Amino acid sequence: MQASLHFATTPQTSSLKNPTSKNSTFSPPTCKILVNPSKKFLTRKTIKPTLFPPLEITKPSPKPEPAQLKPTKPEFPSHLNPFQRLASSLLDKIEASLLVPLEKSHKLSKTFDPAVQLSGNFAPVQECPVQHGLEVVGQIPECLRGVYLRNGGNPMFSPSGGHHLFDGDGMIHAVKLISSTRASYSCRFTRTSRLEQEAKLGKLVFPKPIGELHGHSGLARLALFYTRAGLGLVDLTRGTGVANAGLVYFNGRLLAMSEDDMPYHVEIKGDGDLETIERFSFNGQLDCPMIAHPKVEPLTGDLHALSYDVVKKPYLKYFRFDTCGKKTRDFGIELEQPTMIHDFAITTGHVVIPDHQVVFKLSEMIRGGSPVIYDGSKTSRFGVLRKSAVDGSGIQWIDVENCFCFHLWNAWEENTSNGDKIIVVIGSCMNPPDSIFNEHKNNPIRSELTEIRLNLRTQESTQRVIIPGLNLEAGQVNRQLLGEKTRYVYLAIAEPWPRCSGIAKVDLETSQVTKHLYRPGHFGGEPFYVPEKINNGENKDGDDGFLMGFVTDEEEERSELVIVKASSMKQVASVILPSRVPYGFHGTFASAQELMGQASS
Repeated sequence: MQASLHFATTPQTSSLKNPTSKNSTFSPPTCKILVNPSKKFLTRKTIKPTLFPPLEITKPSPKPEPAQLKPTKPEFPSHLNPFQRLASSLLDKIEASLLVPLEKSHKLSKTFDPAVQLSGNFAPVQECPVQHGLEVVGQIPECLRGVYLRNGGNPMFSPSGGHHLFDGDGMIHAVKLISSTRASYSCRFTRTSRLEQEAKLGKLVFPKPIGELHGHSGLARLALFYTRAGLGLVDLTRGTGVANAGLVYFNGRLLAMSEDDMPYHVEIKGDGDLETIERFSFNGQLDCPMIAHPKVEPLTGDLHALSYDVVKKPYLKYFRFDTCGKKTRDFGIELEQPTMIHDFAITTGHVVIPDHQVVFKLSEMIRGGSPVIYDGSKTSRFGVLRKSAVDGSGIQWIDVENCFCFHLWNAWEENTSNGDKIIVVIGSCMNPPDSIFNEHKNNPIRSELTEIRLNLRTQESTQRVIIPGLNLEAGQVNRQLLGEKTRYVYLAIAEPWPRCSGIAKVDLETSQVTKHLYRPGHFGGEPFYVPEKINNGENKDGDDGFLMGFVTDEEEERSELVIVKASSMKQVASVILPSRVPYGFHGTFASAQELMGQASS
């Protein structure tokens, strides 16, 4: 997710032993749900807080080698006047002498402990300008001409207090697949307003919404932040988000998203490098954050999205953009309380919205707790909204007891023998529901693939765990079949939690699981499915394509892009990468044909 309060951290050195990156200064996360890693996960060293200035794009060397950054810490930015400089110094002293000791006086849970959250291959890495001439093992399938991209949290500064995986600055890793044996790699920070402002100041100034904003110290962090904003030391009007979670390629633009801000438009350069263009408002049509999982409708090409607010009503908004990027829907949906809604689903005729039991209660901070809590008194439910709706008044709510789905993989419509309309929802149900945000020492997390059936006439629901006892998270169905009945779903095997040891292909008709397991000591994340052919009505089952994702050898600190044939679940190719890729969140694939129509602004 990013369950954010709509509001960043210096790399830790990984202890992994990569001969190709001995001088690497730092290295963060791949299941969008990678949380609470064990302290025994991997040992790691720590380094002093450093600031990494923007990189110049350099010509690739004959032997790809990640560019090494020269850390610097700037003096006061030139735009500050003498009064602002004095105020900034005083606030820094207050933070160092009062706030930081207050935070350190409390033992951090694993959920917020940077020694846990940034250990091993969760540790951040440096930016890497485009590197060509990568080693390719096997043959890259012809249908995979384009760029695979994956987002993740990669803190630029070391945390002074608490830190959560979802707090890291957004970094996109990109592999351009040029031919059957040629590929390039690059990784770049998404230049958010937040990151650029902290780079100018040479320090962290924006609160980390999950790691820091809890308890009395969180209230103090907010007070300090708004004081700095009131003095003009930081600018809130340009956004506070990290853009580290989702990616979508829509209307000729790659958009990087986290639900605490608007998307950021990132250009994919011709050589495979990346450049942040702007904080993207859809030409002034969007004035609020957008969640990290918008849906592109296969039949129309429309983009459906949600936005939630934790402070004021409406707590939830729905909007839609046509294929040209013109907004065609924008209205509020009534909720009784602000709720964490990280994902949703669409069918051919409806939008399906979860309203579950993980909610925001800012008053909990006054009592010393986290504002993101599990509310057991609330009944989980799904809202079913017709796509033709022009406001939220017609949404139909159906209760689903004891259900929390962090991600929904697909939904479709069916009719019973007596003519009842059924909405079938496929998602991963998590228990305990707030495991991502709060530690449960004696209750290990479970995330099980589940089928939920909503009867629109009787307003009744049923639940069925499809694969009991196996943690399945981060994945997808064939995007061409989104909203239609699908047979297969492809998910990361999130075991041992939170690392991902392979990919599961689940047959939704038979509940059969076919696994592709990585080698011992190798772990990956979300698999991304690319069909071999454009959907023409053939092979409606959706297993004619390929799966791809990053896999890391933790012992050797080497990463590769692995390509697996979906029908057989056998690896057919891999691209050996020049540097370690930390575990991250969600990805996408932009084909060479799509990139021909890429917008530059």
